[in-house]
Amino acid sequence: MRRPLLALAAALTLGICGSVAADSPRAPGDAAYEKVAAEILNDFYTRNPTYATALGLHQFDGKLEDFSSAAVKDENAAIAAFHKALEAIDPKSLSLNNRLDREMLLHSLDSRRIRNEEIRSWANNPDNYSSGITSSAFSLISRDYAPVTERLKSMIARQKAMPGALVEARRNLDNPPRIYTEIAIEQLDGNREFFRTTVVEAFADVKDPALLAEFKKSNDAVIAALGDYKAWLQKDLLPRSNGSYAWGADTYRRMLMANEMIDTQLDVLLHKAEASLRQNQALFAETARKIDPTKSPIEVLASLQRDHPKPENLLAETQAELDALGRFMTEKHIVTIPKDAAPAQVKETPPFMRATTSASMDTPGPFEKGNLRGFYNMTLPNPSWSAEQTEDFMRQWFYPLITNTSVHEVWPGHYLQFLYAKQYPSEARKVLGAASNSEGWAHYCEQMVIDEGFHADEPPYRLAQLQDALLRNARFIVGIKMHTQGMTYEQAVDFFEKEGYQPRAVAVSEAKRGTSDALFGYYTMGKLAILKLREDYRKKMGPAFKLQDFHDQFIGMGPLPLPLVREAMLGEKGDLF
Repeated sequence: MRRPLLALAAALTLGICGSVAADSPRAPGDAAYEKVAAEILNDFYTRNPTYATALGLHQFDGKLEDFSSAAVKDENAAIAAFHKALEAIDPKSLSLNNRLDREMLLHSLDSRRIRNEEIRSWANNPDNYSSGITSSAFSLISRDYAPVTERLKSMIARQKAMPGALVEARRNLDNPPRIYTEIAIEQLDGNREFFRTTVVEAFADVKDPALLAEFKKSNDAVIAALGDYKAWLQKDLLPRSNGSYAWGADTYRRMLMANEMIDTQLDVLLHKAEASLRQNQALFAETARKIDPTKSPIEVLASLQRDHPKPENLLAETQAELDALGRFMTEKHIVTIPKDAAPAQVKETPPFMRATTSASMDTPGPFEKGNLRGFYNMTLPNPSWSAEQTEDFMRQWFYPLITNTSVHEVWPGHYLQFLYAKQYPSEARKVLGAASNSEGWAHYCEQMVIDEGFHADEPPYRLAQLQDALLRNARFIVGIKMHTQGMTYEQAVDFFEKEGYQPRAVAVSEAKRGTSDALFGYYTMGKLAILKLREDYRKKMGPAFKLQDFHDQFIGMGPLPLPLVREAMLGEKGDLF
């Protein structure tokens, strides 16, 4: 077990003028709210057993999501009933924590309804099914939270339902965007190989012949079903995949409010995104001149990108860089890190995530009982690529950018968030949250760490931080333009490459992601909002302001939508940006 975080305890005992009290005084409506909240969360776990497993709720391990259209209809009815029940509770009758959580839950329900009824990924995204069942299997083998035979029994139970999920896909999918079908086809060989090798290897220590025979039967059936699914996608669905991925301005605006509680007008958001892009491009040019004034900024970047690890050494060299980051956080009083925290383990990105993810943090769920490891996933080049393709891909992993990504994913980014998660003030905050908070924090940390002196006297590290900032700027702009202004996939690729200064392979991956992750501007949105919150909090605290206290309070509250964080720390939501 990890020691309690002293700074976290301090952060969670302040009132509305400081932070949110973990044990704030009970209020008359609390019991009624908590009953409804528990019903909402239990219903959510039941409908999303893969996510429940990832959270550490293993009573759902033998279940698979119901992928039928009838299940979507049933969920929508439940959402409407829960929304009505929450609205009936007067927020003034609640303690502060519950009042904030009630508002977050209401917006979460809005998001689920819009996704089901308007975005309809269940009807237009074939990868949701093939990568969905792959993800479900991955959650059972990603770490040893239970004996291997127990997890194998859960795997078999899930696998028996997986071919049926792909049958439901054939029933549900109707005129998806062509790019969605192409992505699904692209990932299917990796999905099949995952079951053929990784899943089998995960249960190599099982000795029970009958159990192994049952597993072989269920696993073979999934592999065969995925092969049939790929053939169906290629021969049947792809020729009739003529839909649009664009959400439209109205849906985009309402989903932004539902997910992030951001109601800024889209033209204002786009203006802020473009202003931030130009500012970072100017800083990029200024920093590049410090490195080599005889070259253009892009030439300077290209020269740095040539200095990267060999693919086979990337994971080990990244692991070695994490220790220095952790020491810096503690020695410079940036944020409180548990002294007994185990380091995150660097691993290769799972096959079903490679097409759209360069790096990610996979941490144990907040409800896990054991002291389990967190995994820092990094995507390696496809072994089948040519030397030229591999070199182009590896340019993204030049040494200073490895450091910047490690700040985002590990110290003091997502991994530190995981370490705090078990102590969040409520169950709702362990399960739900705003990406502009969690991803905004990790992106904010990239700049903050350099500002506070980590590699600050080495311009290549500032350049890498700015290149990643430009990537997030480009996401912000592309997300809005692809989904509300008619930007094409090809134009998005060009934008990431030319304006975001990204290698071609990364630009392609990012544009693919943007077709379905319309709100992936939440990185920059969150960073800008956190920077403003920090300055407003600095003014409020005056001479008593301490950066470590601010960070500990912010991260200790959990991933509340940022307007609610402002309300907790400043007493009012105010101007987010």
